[in-house]
Amino acid sequence: MAQVLTKQVTFDEFIEWLPENSEVRYELHDGVIVEMPKPTGKHSTVTGFLIEELLLTIIQMNKRGIWTIPRESIVKTSNEKSGYEPDIIVLDQQALGSEPRWERESIIENATSVKLIVEVVSTNWRDDYHKKLADYEEMSIPEYWIVDYAALGGRALIGNPKQPTVSVYELIEGEYQVSQFQQGSLIQSPTFPNLNLTAEQIFQVGRKR
Repeated sequence: MAQVLTKQVTFDEFIEWLPENSEVRYELHDGVIVEMPKPTGKHSTVTGFLIEELLLTIIQMNKRGIWTIPRESIVKTSNEKSGYEPDIIVLDQQALGSEPRWERESIIENATSVKLIVEVVSTNWRDDYHKKLADYEEMSIPEYWIVDYAALGGRALIGNPKQPTVSVYELIEGEYQVSQFQQGSLIQSPTFPNLNLTAEQIFQVGRKR
């Protein structure tokens, strides 16, 4: 992850600065524009697999046309100093009418628009486990997954020795409570109770050549 500009910028300045049709992803972290690591093939494959599984579950839950997974979006944090582009975000289309900048700029400001955010861990794992976790909790995002298929996170987070782990954070009384899934354990999601997916199925996708 590389810092792009040395000066601090506002969220609106970041949005105005963002280049159109860029192959590079950028985020705003506490007023600093940073270039995000280019996804590896495995990272992209895991993300695509999860999108497929979530879309199938959305259909099974009769939420098709109500919940959606957009190609891209930017989440504006409560302190207005950061803007993140999640690997996966599930949105409630019925709530998007209250998002003043969605139609024009694909910006999400209200937690009520969000059903789930998923980050697939890469080399900048500290952002997923610390910074984004804290900001999503402060925003009251109801559910947040950290999918660490390559066991990149710290030992205090995923065990010693490190184990591939899916961490599911559920917002309860304003604070995240985490459930972690490894190997063949069935992922339990409060937003997707019908999800029939084990952690190992995700990890297998990440191991394929």
